[in-house]
Amino acid sequence: MRIFSGIQPTGRKHLGNYIGAVEQYVAGQQRGDGIYCIVDLHAITVPYDPAQLRRDVYDLAAVLLAAGIEPQRSILLRQSDVAEHTELQWLLMSSTAYGELTRMTQFKDKSAQHEFISAGLFGYPVLMAADILLYRTDQVPVGDDQRQHVELTRDVAQRFNARFGEVLVIPEGYYPPVGARIMDLQNPERKMSTTGGSPQGTVYVTDEPDVIIKKFRTAVTDSGREIRHHRDKPGVSNLLEILAAVRSSSVQELEREFDGVGYGDFKLAVGEAVAGYLAPVRERYAQLRADEPALERELERGAQRARGIASETMRAVREAMGVGRRAG
Repeated sequence: MRIFSGIQPTGRKHLGNYIGAVEQYVAGQQRGDGIYCIVDLHAITVPYDPAQLRRDVYDLAAVLLAAGIEPQRSILLRQSDVAEHTELQWLLMSSTAYGELTRMTQFKDKSAQHEFISAGLFGYPVLMAADILLYRTDQVPVGDDQRQHVELTRDVAQRFNARFGEVLVIPEGYYPPVGARIMDLQNPERKMSTTGGSPQGTVYVTDEPDVIIKKFRTAVTDSGREIRHHRDKPGVSNLLEILAAVRSSSVQELEREFDGVGYGDFKLAVGEAVAGYLAPVRERYAQLRADEPALERELERGAQRARGIASETMRAVREAMGVGRRAG
């Protein structure tokens, strides 16, 4: 089984990114052949700083390697190093309906945040589809907020195959059972976010333990004292989901464990658990991030391996569509 997922190099990675995506990448190495892509081309669809983008790519590469991505087992690459990503995006545009793109939730959300709306932002979902389909992907581990993009990818691939023949593999989304949607500690009805979240409500992978514990101590809970998972208790529910993900346990088990415990002690327990959970990654990250040439070498090795797979897919796509030089 081939597993693919992409992650944007935009800002520091937070707990939601780590549980919803990065941890799934590491676990995926046990299930199949992993291809993990730092999607820097997606990051330029909104205003950005070029120098910061380069730093963010190295930051993210260091986080992924520190978390346990093993280059000997998996492919770690930078999207812009493999030109087939953008070529396949253009070819897939012919199998994508304009109306489908206008209905994409992320386009609506992001376009509302910027005065200048690039055509790249509109075509972003097709590039994501190309990222996935380029590697004949079987499974896509993503956060819950990416379900719509995975479904579009499946629709585009099915439409392509119906028109041009069975060329593309139809991927399946893979969503973590708990912690798929980590919310802001200060605003538990809003997803944790580097750009749109609150500083005190966003826990970063590289935060020091005392900083993490302080953020959880000040986390918003709810009225009452009962620690249970319920839609009327978004703050407590968020903390239960975080602890369940960190401990690999069920929310029901935690409800029983913390029955009768006060909110203060509960928040401290969650904070200490998260601090311990992230500590090895933070320490390894500091070592890796200090050596940018080594990170660059890892990304280039990954790109070389990825090109071998991507070129085979593109030969089949071009031949099926009747574009470019005839194969063989």
